[in-house]
Amino acid sequence: MDATSRRIIESPIHQGEDEEITYALTTTPWESDPSSPVVTIKDADGEDVTADYTDGSASASGDVITTPTILDLVAGTQYRLEIQFTVDGNVEEAWADLRGEA
Repeated sequence: MDATSRRIIESPIHQGEDEEITYALTTTPWESDPSSPVVTIKDADGEDVTADYTDGSASASGDVITTPTILDLVAGTQYRLEIQFTVDGNVEEAWADLRGEA
């Protein structure tokens, strides 16, 4: 699967600095029944800043992965949202540009 097919269709995702949002990813383009979801947020330098911008943990139910709540994004800052999961014994990863807004 090439990098463009791993990009989440809604990318870029715009989120206000005061918003607290939980996102859902349907994994049927890859396979069904994902397990072991891991959500990572990286800053523009590629540094993992997940702990600064999330509350809770990722979960999977059926074909849907739910992210932890994403919050406190900085307006004017671009992040990369990565959602890693296992399906049919393979580790897959989808990603999206995440943009903080005022």
